[in-house]
Amino acid sequence: MLSHGGFVRLLVKRTNEWARTDQRRYTLFAMGNTCSNHLGIPPAKGPHAVGCTDFMMDHTVKGSFFRLYYPCLETEKAEKPDWVPCREYFNGLADFMKINRSLSERIFNYLFGCSKIPASMDAPFKSNEKCPVIIFSHGLGAFRTLYSAICAELASQGFIVASVEHRDQSASATYYFREKTESEKAKDKKPKTSASAEDNLVKEWMYYRALRHGESEFALRNKQVKQRADECILALDKLIEINSGIPVQNVLQTPFDWTTLENSMDLCRIAAVGHSFGGATVIEALCKEVKFKCGVALDAWMFPLDDEIFPRVKQPIFFINSEKFQWAGNISRMKKLESAVIQRKMITIRGTVHQSFPDFTFLTGNWIGKLMKLKGEIDPEIAIDLSNKATLAFLQRHLGLDKNFDQWDPLIDGQDDNLIQGTNVTMLQSAI
Repeated sequence: MLSHGGFVRLLVKRTNEWARTDQRRYTLFAMGNTCSNHLGIPPAKGPHAVGCTDFMMDHTVKGSFFRLYYPCLETEKAEKPDWVPCREYFNGLADFMKINRSLSERIFNYLFGCSKIPASMDAPFKSNEKCPVIIFSHGLGAFRTLYSAICAELASQGFIVASVEHRDQSASATYYFREKTESEKAKDKKPKTSASAEDNLVKEWMYYRALRHGESEFALRNKQVKQRADECILALDKLIEINSGIPVQNVLQTPFDWTTLENSMDLCRIAAVGHSFGGATVIEALCKEVKFKCGVALDAWMFPLDDEIFPRVKQPIFFINSEKFQWAGNISRMKKLESAVIQRKMITIRGTVHQSFPDFTFLTGNWIGKLMKLKGEIDPEIAIDLSNKATLAFLQRHLGLDKNFDQWDPLIDGQDDNLIQGTNVTMLQSAI
């Protein structure tokens, strides 16, 4: 199975080999992905302009941290945020893949450093109706900004979406703050015009925790998926507080006015969405929190889940799979969630790979994308459009939305030339 970082690990390995043997080959490789070739994350298609902002609840590792996408007021001076927020995330990807930081930072910055998210940073919130809520969970080795094509599209259709950055050490990088030690306070000689809580805080980076020699992967991933679900629930609880008008403190002190979200959310209409490890997180979260009315699992990696939770999940679930990633054992675990009374749906998008869901697929040229398994045979924009429309139709059906998303109901049953109803995987008797 190619992990979320596997493709970049392969990319850097190949680049290292090429660079050692012939510098011109590296130059040609880089030219295949330069920012000047107009690659980019597709803009959202819904009727609303999209804003985004970051929120960190309390400064500790146990606080909630997420990127919020929301319908916004269109402004002429809207700033599009960087897709990768800062260099430490490049370092995190390098550490995750066990490669040299300085080399990988140059490569990543060249390939992706000018990529922007299709949303306006800290733009004012605007919606004429209450917004349903989605909590989004990223995959292994990812972080909060890497699924902006999905999250921005949902926000453009009227949803408020919180893309959680997990602190279970499954993200390639994330951060929190700790209080300064007395010696650190003594060394800090900066003049202060006014005292604030942040004067006593230091940013601490947390990087991906690799599986140790002889360690049980299931024990680690099972522990992580439980924490991930708790973090999704914590993010939801924080949105509920914001909606109720309870004053909140954002450690990051962004210019976004959080009071404008008071009474903005439809808390009877809440769903969970996630990719890969995030797909497993969706199922764990549904089991733990009944406020989630349904879930959408994108190419879910079912390995981390306890078998015992399957009969305890009572909400509708939609599995949207890629054609090249799934295998019989994983599909058989999805089928354990089948129910005669609760709707459980599955479709497969033809010509897709596991990385057809994160944004990387839009930011690499065709030959490099296919070489690194970032692109399948299908146009990535067609693939994500099918996934998003099927998701919206499913959400309308199970959240009771008064929208026009039901025009895409046939996609839920795989009725499109680019879709397969169910799975393309041949189920061996021994795997069922």
